[in-house]
Amino acid sequence: MRVALQELRDHLAPIVDLRAAAAVLGWDQETYMPRGAIEARAAQLGTLGRLAHELFVAEETAALLAAAERETEGMEYDSDAASLVRVTQRDLDKATKLPSDLVAELARASSMAQQAWQEARDNADFSLFRPHLERLLALSVQKAQNLGYEEHVYDALLDEYEPGMTKSEVESLFRRLKSDLVPLAEAITEADRDQHPFLSLNYDVQSQWDFGVDIMRDFGFDFERGRQDRSAHPFTTTFSINDVRVTTRVHGDFLPAGLFGSLHECGHALYEQGISADLERTPLADGASLGVHESQSRLWEILVGRSREFWTHYYGPLQARFPDQLGDVNQERFYSAINKVERTLIRVESDEVTYNLHIMLRFDLEIAMLEGRLDVADLPEAWNAKSEEYLGQVPPDDAQGVLQDIHWSLAAFGYFPTYALGNLLSVQLFERAKEELRDLEDQISRGQFGDLLTWLRERIHRHGRKLTANELLLRAGAGQLTAGPWVEHIRRKYADLLGVKL
Repeated sequence: MRVALQELRDHLAPIVDLRAAAAVLGWDQETYMPRGAIEARAAQLGTLGRLAHELFVAEETAALLAAAERETEGMEYDSDAASLVRVTQRDLDKATKLPSDLVAELARASSMAQQAWQEARDNADFSLFRPHLERLLALSVQKAQNLGYEEHVYDALLDEYEPGMTKSEVESLFRRLKSDLVPLAEAITEADRDQHPFLSLNYDVQSQWDFGVDIMRDFGFDFERGRQDRSAHPFTTTFSINDVRVTTRVHGDFLPAGLFGSLHECGHALYEQGISADLERTPLADGASLGVHESQSRLWEILVGRSREFWTHYYGPLQARFPDQLGDVNQERFYSAINKVERTLIRVESDEVTYNLHIMLRFDLEIAMLEGRLDVADLPEAWNAKSEEYLGQVPPDDAQGVLQDIHWSLAAFGYFPTYALGNLLSVQLFERAKEELRDLEDQISRGQFGDLLTWLRERIHRHGRKLTANELLLRAGAGQLTAGPWVEHIRRKYADLLGVKL
């Protein structure tokens, strides 16, 4: 290891440690923390956020980067050393534009907002969350102004989650997607009028949990380097490549929620556990973007977990675990039920076809709030109107409407489009994997996932943040990001499932 490069790594490691410590406190807040601890937790997170930021933007970081850049001249673009310098410089350029006070206040305010959001959702009362959201919106606009942007305030916030992408690019992609998606969704729902009440019978919560854990193990999740817990909103967080935490929520009266929540978060966790150990305690030990991250969760949840091949192997064990509920339900009927397309209110429980409509709804509202065209006080009414426009339904209360997602309480403006981007990416990557792993579908039907996981780790996981989303796609042979492969996947799958031409 060259001297300057090692000094840079030594300097960055405790900064990564501070951020990991903040992540531990955030995970604890969502899982085990007593409600009365919120004031102290908010202060703790604010302190850690400030310390990590101040250490990172110190003059020493810039000096070490300059020296390391000289040492890495001529190295391969995707080498660990050159990538560390390149990505850290990009992070530093942004971080130096943010005052420490703003970073600390965002951490503190979002911590307070998370508990307020949960209480508001539990009581279906947006007014309990409104002042917190107003504060976070103002802070996020301030952050965007500090970061700077060429075209739109949203660009600065989106870049935090999907580096290099802009609002106009998302809008263009969504327009093309929506033109195909809306008529396709209508045709599918018209062709499938069947109801499947057996999914909403009483399912023992612990048995659901155990079944999901069994599949996570089969997928390749290493429980020696991770664990699963319960939370109000499913999420995955990482303290280290060797400490990846998954959470889910399990409903006793709706089987798909907990099961597919576990598979979804497992996809995120497999990504984190697959990052090269050489990147540990550096800024590179994370996903390339949230769109790429979401592609992994949707690939394992949808393309694997809701496939006919998957249930060829797993339906017998599920039936044996729940004989009273599923004993008279054959595999094909179950497969049809878990893939039924219908416009529902809850994003995380929606089908793969209408899911993107939920994202478009949230994207429209975020833009309106950031542009000042929509006051936070009017958000529930605007949400309900958009829900009727996109989903054909008006939520009966705020808990099933504007309060259903945790993201705004995290000040995560710019996050939502990455969910739709992940959907598109997942299909492009999975189709490429099938081209290279000729018997992949047969392997899935036997409950064998090792080759798929190895393929993803080689093409995506091991690189961490070294490469951008587009660079990963191109190197994997999957082409540029586009909506076409996803639309064709939906068309093929549902034409086969319903026996109709789409």
